[in-house]
Amino acid sequence: MSLIITALVPVFLIIALGAVLRRILLKDTAHWAALEKLTYFVLFPALLVVSAVKADLSTVNVVAVAGALIGTVIILSGLILLMHKPLIAALAADGPGFTSLFQGAVRWNTYIVLAVAGGLYGAEGITIAALALVAMIPVVNIIAVLVLASFSGRHPPTFAYVAEQLARNPYIWACSAGALLNVTGFPVPKVLVEFGDILGKASLALGLLVVGGGLILDRLKRPRAIVFASLALKLLLKPAIALALALAFGLRGTELVVVAITAAVPSAPNGYVLARQMGGDAPLLAEILTIQIIGAAITLPLVVTIAKMLA
Repeated sequence: MSLIITALVPVFLIIALGAVLRRILLKDTAHWAALEKLTYFVLFPALLVVSAVKADLSTVNVVAVAGALIGTVIILSGLILLMHKPLIAALAADGPGFTSLFQGAVRWNTYIVLAVAGGLYGAEGITIAALALVAMIPVVNIIAVLVLASFSGRHPPTFAYVAEQLARNPYIWACSAGALLNVTGFPVPKVLVEFGDILGKASLALGLLVVGGGLILDRLKRPRAIVFASLALKLLLKPAIALALALAFGLRGTELVVVAITAAVPSAPNGYVLARQMGGDAPLLAEILTIQIIGAAITLPLVVTIAKMLA
């Protein structure tokens, strides 16, 4: 449990620092727009490529791990979309607000996954986590783009618009490139891997600072019902679905626990940048991310404990 708390506290502190910097040092909105673009188009894609290239697929039950997590995303997304009208009505949400509820529920924080999986299981945990992330990211981003296009109200969700947003999504390209390099065994020079690794590590701090910079602190005093709805979907329902599917796929041991960790961590700061790019309610998503980090300090240790018992 102390390991999990140790992984969460620095994340929360960096978000808090972003909120402070926005109000004291970096008051110009243009500064934060530049940081968002840098994280979205350069730093996080570099992390994805390097993670995919380094993953040793021969040691992991690829089909079962990917199937359990992709299945979890599809099932949860389907349930939320099926219930979107009653959810919007019950939570007094608009279209952009619904997209933030959705992204807050289906995404996951890559950095916390890698920190907790690596802390518990070392290189083996990181390898399984990297495989899980590369498998899930294209699926999640395609679904998120479709939802944002359909509900944000900024553009009609035409085929041409959705196709353009998918083609411009750097996460999909990064995962595809990394997976191709891994599968083909193409020799990537070590200096390039180290270069990408440094860029990827930088995405952690900057991504979380951007989330903090987008916080409207007054909202944190009285979180809305939609925030708690997203928290329940992400931290309770999603890991329950993932554990059920993982067991159905026959996963046990380290693979089962890492799947549970991947499903149970808070949502991701990169969803905030996508919300800004496509007209979602980015401040609401920043609020959801912050509350989820606090909630995960309680729920994540419980999920890991249950997964270890089942493993």
